[in-house]
Formats: sequence, C-alpha cells, structure tokens
Amino acid sequence: MSAEEYKAFAQAREPSRSIWTNCLKAFVVGGAICAIGQGVQQFFMAVFDMSAKQAGNPTVAVMILLSVILTCLGVYDKLAQWAGAGSAVPVTGFANSMCSAAIEHRSEGLVLGVGANMFKLAGSVIVFGVVAAFIVGIIYWVFGIGAWHDVTG
Repeated sequence: MSAEEYKAFAQAREPSRSIWTNCLKAFVVGGAICAIGQGVQQFFMAVFDMSAKQAGNPTVAVMILLSVILTCLGVYDKLAQWAGAGSAVPVTGFANSMCSAAIEHRSEGLVLGVGANMFKLAGSVIVFGVVAAFIVGIIYWVFGIGAWHDVTG
C-alpha cells in the first residue's frame, strides 16, 4: 500500500469532528473549571476574611489538589477526552499532566519512573516559562514599559 493509499484509507475511517461542538465543549468545561476556581477563591475570601490577592495561593493549591484527586480516580481523563482543550486550563491541566505521568510510570520506581517521567513535562514547561519571562522582561526594560509602577507595594 502506498503512502497516498494509506492516507486515503485512514481518512475514510477517521471519525468526523464538528469544530463548533468541540469549541462549545471546551468553552463549557473550561468555564466550569474557572467558575469552580472562582468559587473556591470566594470561599477563602468569605470564610477566612482574605483579600482576593491573599486568597489566590490557597485557591491554586485547592485546584491542584482537586485535579490530582480527579486524575487518580480516572475522572479528569474522561472529562479531558470529552472536553478536549477546555480541560487544559493552566493549573488543573498541568497538574493532571504531571499526575498522569507519575501514575503511568510508577511501576518503574520512584526516582527513574515517577520522578524522571513526571518532570519531563514539567521541565519543558518551566524552561519555556523562564525563557518567555526573560524575553518579556527584556522588552519591558528596553521600552521602559512599567517604569512608572511603584515596586515597593
């Protein structure tokens, strides 16, 4: 079978995907995750009398915990299968990716299995974040953007 014949064979058997349905699913699930996060933040603000800024860190911690628990139970992966990109909301999606890698490679041991494979993903994300922050910082420095902000608080 030639490459062109195989491509036609594969395309004939590939399920059709509605772009609008996928976008709607991603919007609804991503929005629901963000709404849950907002609810958690409002909880911390109301119950513990925190400001929005103070409630940010515990909110992120709770969202990561929920994502990891749902990943361990197999719920987050099913949600991601259905919702697509909507489940990749940064904090929960990243926590799900790291937890999935840890679960998948746990039979290889803690260091070479869980640690090495879990941080393969984290390493690329951290490197990209550091490089992007460096480039944005250079742009801010060159153009003097943000120089008028009071950095003392």
